[in-house]
Amino acid sequence: MTKVAFLGMGVMGYPMAGHLAAAGHDVTVYNRTAAKSAQWTDEHKGTSEATPRDAAKGQAIVFACVGNDDDLRSVCLGPDGAFAGMEPGALFVDHTTVSPSVTRELAAAAAAQDLRYVDAPISGGQAGAENGVLTVMCGGAQGDFDEAEPVIDAYAKKCMLIGPVGAGQQTKMLNQICIAGLVQALSEAVSLGQKLELDMDAVLDVISGGAAQSWQMENRGKTMVADEFEFGFAVDWMRKDLGICLAEAKENGMTLPVTALVDQFYGDVQKMGGGRWDTSSLLRRLTK
Repeated sequence: MTKVAFLGMGVMGYPMAGHLAAAGHDVTVYNRTAAKSAQWTDEHKGTSEATPRDAAKGQAIVFACVGNDDDLRSVCLGPDGAFAGMEPGALFVDHTTVSPSVTRELAAAAAAQDLRYVDAPISGGQAGAENGVLTVMCGGAQGDFDEAEPVIDAYAKKCMLIGPVGAGQQTKMLNQICIAGLVQALSEAVSLGQKLELDMDAVLDVISGGAAQSWQMENRGKTMVADEFEFGFAVDWMRKDLGICLAEAKENGMTLPVTALVDQFYGDVQKMGGGRWDTSSLLRRLTK
């Protein structure tokens, strides 16, 4: 039973904080739009505060799951930021997918105030958050991870320490690179199969039992065939993540040709008005 704060009541943070409360932790929440925090406290046992600083006061662990680098800076830094309210020795755990550079920046700012920091981006999407089966990839000190892991277990099916601070975000980059390539390949297969007038539900059922099997095929294949995309992990978010991947590769003297191409394809989907469609909407480029 741990006193925790959770900053960010979006489609991921809202249910994650709910799992913490259901597990018996003492949870205080903050959200930029206060109505969302009020809705959460109506549904769960816990309290809300008007600023990250107030939410972080007296907490052993402060979790965050917000939108991007700037959003994370805004909840951490400044007179109303979480770092200003945390007591020396408290632990900050970031579930946002952000650049490794902002992770290093904020970890250094935390250390300067005698705070501890773990970067812990997540995979599994909204359904994973709601069902408490997220995958969490962490970067930080072993002792800090050991303290955070039993609490994170409230909403995770797998939680691993990969290396020092920043390693979690780097691992999440690789995760997104793999997803981008898989979804494009699945889109091309579904599109060709439909052109050949095959029963694609049957096709996906049989090939998912072999070497072509993937999470994307199992969880997105049927909805792709049905042309359903108004759910899931948004294209806008994926482009943000792939931008981080491409920038990190460039900084390290590498190119990611397939990732760069799929990123452009997601740009096409955005131009079609699909910024909030699920990432599996790459299929729309080939069928519309």
